[in-house]
Amino acid sequence: MEAIYARQSVDRADSISIESQIELCQYEARGEAVKTYIDRGYSGKNTERPAFREMMADMERGLIRKVIVYKLDRISRSILDFSAMMDIFGKYGVEFVSTTEKFDTSSPMGRAMLNICIVFAQLERETIQKRVADAYFARCQKGLYMGGRVPFGYRLAPTVIGGIRSSMYEAVPEEAEVVRLIYEHYAQPQCSYGDIIRELHAQGICKRGKPWERSRMSDILRNPIYVRADLSVYRFYQELGITIANGPADFIGTNGCYFYHTKDGIGRNQPGPTEGCLVLAPHTGIVPADIWLQCRRKCQNAQRVQPWQKAKNTWLAGKVKCGLCGYALVSKHAPGSSRGYLLCSHRMDTKACPGPGTVRTEELEGLVYHELAEKSALLPQLHPRPAPAVSPENVELRLELAQIDHEIDALMARLGEADSALFHYINQRVSNLDGRKQAIRQKLAQGRPGDEPARPMLNSWFSLWDALSFEHKRHTADLLIRAIRVDAGRIRIEWRV
Repeated sequence: MEAIYARQSVDRADSISIESQIELCQYEARGEAVKTYIDRGYSGKNTERPAFREMMADMERGLIRKVIVYKLDRISRSILDFSAMMDIFGKYGVEFVSTTEKFDTSSPMGRAMLNICIVFAQLERETIQKRVADAYFARCQKGLYMGGRVPFGYRLAPTVIGGIRSSMYEAVPEEAEVVRLIYEHYAQPQCSYGDIIRELHAQGICKRGKPWERSRMSDILRNPIYVRADLSVYRFYQELGITIANGPADFIGTNGCYFYHTKDGIGRNQPGPTEGCLVLAPHTGIVPADIWLQCRRKCQNAQRVQPWQKAKNTWLAGKVKCGLCGYALVSKHAPGSSRGYLLCSHRMDTKACPGPGTVRTEELEGLVYHELAEKSALLPQLHPRPAPAVSPENVELRLELAQIDHEIDALMARLGEADSALFHYINQRVSNLDGRKQAIRQKLAQGRPGDEPARPMLNSWFSLWDALSFEHKRHTADLLIRAIRVDAGRIRIEWRV
């Protein structure tokens, strides 16, 4: 069977249609039985295309002996992908035919010409990408709406800017009033994200049907979309080294601002502190410049809650969960006090959970210690065994464990200066690394002969508990406890043994 492959990323008047491609390829098939594979709306920059994948699978099953395309760049615009694809064609003895470019892939010269053509196909793709990025940046500079999620407080309205049809933000009165309330509250020195979230929750105010979270609150308080930009805002971004598209005379205290990435990266996510381009937007701002700047500077000085910091406040870190919502309990110290309290991280973030009530870290550690001692007494008294020979596999696993710890520490060091996008990436990366870390620990434990080798030591450890190091206590808890769930007046320990 012969295969016809057709692809079109964008349906434009100056591009050849799928139907025309198939018609020209059918002529090349000369009446042979063919199967058509069509990918609409997919780029040729990679091979993540459903019909292409199906065709390659049929080829591996021996169903295809020839692949016909209208033009080389219909099947690939990447040198590496095309080279790998041709290796597969050769492996299964499949002939490749382009109806507009005649190649004899059986000769060295034909294969060389084929590779030269794919180089130019990739060059064309990268040139198009660069042209799109330049056009995007040019439109940004004019204050045109470039898509994306409409921020809370606004809706889209049609407009014309410089003779070009576009859209602009228009304030939603009810939401704009909430935005003003948020800024006015946060401008007060002692007000925090949590205070504002509690106030909004008490008034029954949601963010478009969803509960407020710290990350969304932070986005609002940092976004120049809301400011009525005047010269003070201009000078603020100028001091940060941000590129400003408009002159100072345009900052008259009326318009909001767009904050875009630089020319090398498109999109309107918040860039880093010294990256990006500020452009005056056509819409009217909601928040006066002085209040906006006061809140913005306060955000710069505020430290983000870091859920992935290395355990230091309690040896139960990572084990204690809220019995109501399942989120982790985080140990915090009251200002000026050495006494720690365990707080529900979900309540801290969204106020959606009532929390487990007042849980003192020291008291919980004491209760868990007594439970651990009792549990250890019930375990079989094992005699020490000779240390097993160290296998090369275990050595590699322990080296990987050390590398993971090093990478987690490096990621944690970056959290203090992370923006929203980087914070979510670090969060996800640390979560993946922690999962791999637990898997390695389990594999190392399974590789040990008999029962847990640490058990013969446990009974003696509890008699010397106060003298043990912080890490030894954590390790002991990790050996025996899977999770500790705490809610109002009740503690449940999930044991590993």
